[in-house]
Amino acid sequence: MLDTTYNVETPEGIDLRAQAAGPVPRILAYGVDVFYRTLILTGLGIALAFADRAGMGLWLLCSFLLEWFYPVYFEVLRGGQTPGKKAFGLMVVNDNLTPISWGASLLRNLLRFADFLPFAYAAGVICMTLGRNFQRLGDLAAGTLVVYQQPQRSHTSLPEVSPLAPPRGLQLQDQQALVSLTERHAELSEARQCELADLLEPITGKRGRAGLDYLRAVGSWLLGGQGAGK
Repeated sequence: MLDTTYNVETPEGIDLRAQAAGPVPRILAYGVDVFYRTLILTGLGIALAFADRAGMGLWLLCSFLLEWFYPVYFEVLRGGQTPGKKAFGLMVVNDNLTPISWGASLLRNLLRFADFLPFAYAAGVICMTLGRNFQRLGDLAAGTLVVYQQPQRSHTSLPEVSPLAPPRGLQLQDQQALVSLTERHAELSEARQCELADLLEPITGKRGRAGLDYLRAVGSWLLGGQGAGK
């Protein structure tokens, strides 16, 4: 089964997840950016037509800056999104899913000449198609990734239980599992949640709905609920 999910675990043990963008939306986004750059250069050409050679020199300078630094400006200062990427809900990030830096953006864009070889970005398209995370040569060298922008998540509703402080010595990975179970209480069927809760019966001493309610209470406490129970 094709899975474009990209996962990263932070040093704090937090799992980050994003959906890698394939060649088609990236090519379309690039086409939109080329269209915008062409409009800008056409407008500059008309405005500088009266300046003769000086105008031509200034136009060539602007053309160079737009070609190589237009994407850098937007990627670093506009949340990893050029106008084309924004139109298709894409963004560029570091491969650890942190915001892209100046150095990484410069490197990935300056290496577009390698992706262009031998013509029409053939090397870049082939590299994206064969790669697990659809990275072109510039992305591989710079350690960057193009992903779909995640929609803003609404506030997570918590189950209607009284928060309960967890037992002492609860490991970090166990806390993360309880938080995940509590946050997803509306996504999983109650039967499935009870099944998962039964796996912890040796620890909780509870089974079925009673065990699930106990785990939800502890998870609610870990998510910021207030409670004095122990």
